[in-house]
Amino acid sequence: AVRETRYEKFLRQHVDYPRRSTLAAHRYCETMLAQRGVTAPGRPCKPSNTFVHAPINELLAACSQKPDAMGIHSTPRPLDFTACRLRGGDTRPPCAYRARQLQHHVLVSCLDGLPVHLAGTQAPPQ
Repeated sequence: AVRETRYEKFLRQHVDYPRRSTLAAHRYCETMLAQRGVTAPGRPCKPSNTFVHAPINELLAACSQKPDAMGIHSTPRPLDFTACRLRGGDTRPPCAYRARQLQHHVLVSCLDGLPVHLAGTQAPPQ
């Protein structure tokens, strides 16, 4: 298999645009995590994962923003995303997730101007 770059891994694990809307909300996380190879038989379930439903240029824009003291960049505007959290304490497949659809600023670490790690999300100021 061809080794993917950290940026390609970021895209595979965290970007779903346009969003696959054909799936029921509770099945979305299980299906997407399996299809994208984030969860796999024999591997422990990932405790949480976020899928951003925005064009990649919205995430690239974060890398041109001034980073915080920890080197984390924020998207200029809030983006739609689905937050997947492992349900229950079982870390072995089959993995069951709870999905929440939100709109927050997405926080990323960047390398050479490309997002390579999703560090979290931040609710916009009220």
